[in-house]
Amino acid sequence: MEVSQMAQYQDVFRRYEKKYMLSEQQHKALMQNLDTYMTKDSYGFHTICNVYFDTASYELIRTSIEKPVYKEKLRLRSYGIPKPGDNVFVEIKKKFDGIVYKRRVQLSLDEALSFLTLSKQTTASSQILGEIDWFMKRYMPVPKVFIAYDRLALFGNEDANLRITFDQNIRFRECLLDPSKGSWGNHLLEPGKILMEIKIPGTMPIWLSQILAGLNIFPTSFSKYGNCYKQHLIYNTYQKGGINHAG
Repeated sequence: MEVSQMAQYQDVFRRYEKKYMLSEQQHKALMQNLDTYMTKDSYGFHTICNVYFDTASYELIRTSIEKPVYKEKLRLRSYGIPKPGDNVFVEIKKKFDGIVYKRRVQLSLDEALSFLTLSKQTTASSQILGEIDWFMKRYMPVPKVFIAYDRLALFGNEDANLRITFDQNIRFRECLLDPSKGSWGNHLLEPGKILMEIKIPGTMPIWLSQILAGLNIFPTSFSKYGNCYKQHLIYNTYQKGGINHAG
């Protein structure tokens, strides 16, 4: 994605997010039902790259999968595979009492990596950047895993704040944790599975609830980073002797 396409962006989000795991058949039927209610966003089918940061002992994700009232995570995100000078986002995502809060700043990839991995101060200055800096000083996080996926996003025709995203081909890697190195990785989901997320500022529209019920589509608990940790990272870390849960 070109930098010009990211010039105008939203830096603060407050919403509910519900996740659903779909089969290819459910996905096809749902898209047909949504056709009159929602429109594809201007980015079309695109790739999203993320680098997740955590403590050496994976404290943030281990806390998150215990489903506490409050949890938080830090990631670097790019839309498409960025070149070194392209802009990316540094994001703090928090969840409290079921509500998701996301705050992010836009930096060049070089500046973001220097800020996150070398603690070099940026030329930018903002309240959100200050919050991220505080987060880093508190947790001392390091890059842990790269996760990418191919996304199609829809927005509501009557309410543009209603968004539905469909993520396919979710993949991860533990090396070359730089999105400019490509979006390749090992698959996280079995073939044919699609992760849907409904992002809403308030209650779900009745028409959407009826469509989901009619197709037997029900909410599930699924975190890309959380499942990657439980299925792969924790095993690899134990093999290396890197976690002591007694602490």
